[in-house]
Amino acid sequence: MGRGRARSPRTAPALPLTFESYVRARGAGLLRTARSLTPNPYDAEDLLQTALTKTYTAWERIEDHGAVDGYVRRALVNTRTSQWRKRRVDEYSCAELPEPEPVPVTDPAEAQAVRDAMWHAVLRLPARQRAMVTLRYYEDLSEAQTAEVLGVSVGTVKSAVSRALAKLREDHELVLIR
Repeated sequence: MGRGRARSPRTAPALPLTFESYVRARGAGLLRTARSLTPNPYDAEDLLQTALTKTYTAWERIEDHGAVDGYVRRALVNTRTSQWRKRRVDEYSCAELPEPEPVPVTDPAEAQAVRDAMWHAVLRLPARQRAMVTLRYYEDLSEAQTAEVLGVSVGTVKSAVSRALAKLREDHELVLIR
């Protein structure tokens, strides 16, 4: 028999590396890398998840899947650096915790008394002024809308409301509660 060429054994074609198979194979090692970057194991898991998310979104663009470890490590370091910078800006240490300024609490009974006194003062106004003040300030209509509802000019509303407010400022019952 003649000498034939030595045949190399047939190798199965390499299956393309999928993201899922990569994470299954390298997840534990990548978690160790993440734990070396942060002291808290829960933060390390979050860090790895963030880096893997970035890797997943770029998976189709990564041409050399043999270099994925480097890509993920770089994503881990960059993500951790970004977190560190952000925390550094957001957190300030101080000797004492700042206390918020106390918000003055109004007594509901006092507030109701002021509303009642104001309404009684409005009721003492002449009917036309009372209608204009009520529409302008209680119904929150504009001067033009008030003029339209009452069938008068905008100038009439302005002058009547001005005179009504002057009377309210001088009302003796309202002066007592100020």
